Amino acid sequence: MEGSLAGRGARSALPRAALEELSTLLGDRLALGLAEREHHGRGESYHPTVPPDAVCYALGTEEVSRIVRICAAHRLAVIPFGGGTSLEGHVSALDGGVCIDLSRMTGIVAVRPQDLDATVQAGVTRHQLNDHLRDTGLFFPVDPGGESTLGGMAATRASGTNAVRYGTMKDNVVSLTAVMADGSVIRTSSRARKSSAGYDLTRLLVGSEGTLGIITELTVRLYGIPESVTASVCAFPSVEAAVATVVEIVQCGIPIARVELLDPRTVRAVNRYSGTTLAEQPTLFMEFHGSPAATAEQMRLVQDLAEANGVLAVESAADADRRNRLWRARHDVHYAIQAMRPNAKVWSTDVCVPISNLPRCIAETQADIEAASFFISTVGHVGDGNFHLGLIVDPTSAAELAEAEALNDRLVRRALALDGTCTGEHGVGSGKIKFMTLEHGPAIGVMQAIKRALDPEGILNPGKVLPGKVLPALEVDP
Repeated sequence: MEGSLAGRGARSALPRAALEELSTLLGDRLALGLAEREHHGRGESYHPTVPPDAVCYALGTEEVSRIVRICAAHRLAVIPFGGGTSLEGHVSALDGGVCIDLSRMTGIVAVRPQDLDATVQAGVTRHQLNDHLRDTGLFFPVDPGGESTLGGMAATRASGTNAVRYGTMKDNVVSLTAVMADGSVIRTSSRARKSSAGYDLTRLLVGSEGTLGIITELTVRLYGIPESVTASVCAFPSVEAAVATVVEIVQCGIPIARVELLDPRTVRAVNRYSGTTLAEQPTLFMEFHGSPAATAEQMRLVQDLAEANGVLAVESAADADRRNRLWRARHDVHYAIQAMRPNAKVWSTDVCVPISNLPRCIAETQADIEAASFFISTVGHVGDGNFHLGLIVDPTSAAELAEAEALNDRLVRRALALDGTCTGEHGVGSGKIKFMTLEHGPAIGVMQAIKRALDPEGILNPGKVLPGKVLPALEVDP
């Protein structure tokens, strides 16, 4: 054993006994090299890399359970890892410990077309599931972009471009299998579409970011592929006009499937990166699902509202190739804005407010953006009041980091003053912990009590979601 660990470059702060137990269990699926550990200690945003002491590649629930039992016995931190696409420091190993990589758990356990659900292992991506479903006439709609795993999407309560029509992961996870802090395995519920039996453990774990349990399998809702799908791109003279159109679409009850806002800076970045020729104006990307007659009617109603708000140009796309090119450009936004300043990093943040407060929140935020010293993009899942900023900052510049932090603080406080939330879909991680008491007040104490009850040693993804102690409530300044 001594020779096998040394031969794999073992330089770890973990107890020797724990390393030997993990090595016996996993063999060469225990990684100790610095490059691999660093890869598992960073996401896709500005947060610094904080590597774990070891990476364990698990293949199933039982193996995750045994890894957690070893870690619990030695009081080692455990950080779950899926696709590595997190934006708020979720995977940083702030207390060292062991990263459990679930990306090799890619089994599609069962698809039940009659019940409109499927059970998958946590490492399955939405692309993999939808490819598997291609011949069934069904699809899984939650689409945050990127190669996110379904387990990670559930852990962060992800949503994305389809949320205005189909809801978020909270609405689309039926049941979970999870490994708890002591290594025990639970199933949170049956597959019944409703139940009044006991606490809703599924909703408790969805969005818990690996701090209450490690999701290893999940059952998700499926939907019929729409008979007709049509996309529309509308350019407006101002962000305010574009947002006003979205508010009116929602208030009129038009069942739009997707509606995304890109500000002119973001459109410019997308044109450069993806080779598109969109007008560099505030732009809405929209999509309509239903029968041909229904989608045509939805588009007509939306075009009427857009024209009343001064729309400059409207482009429609009914064929799949054109639609896919448009949405590929939208999903490439993160990399497009990064390319505007290649040696910088994206400080990505998001907030969400009630739809009626969205115009004010975005307008006031645009004033901050105009005054910033670096490139900032605005992208919004505006149909549900959620929008994102991508601040392209030099991570070596203390002045730029301080400016970005101040802008982010103002954004969050503005959203909270408008009865919103500090994050609509990115999650809390370590990046937004400081806003949790500000948003939740005394309810933080209840959350901390749940954490202590389920993870008394504090080994599950420590330093994420919850502050270490309850702080006095702060005044919210818009």
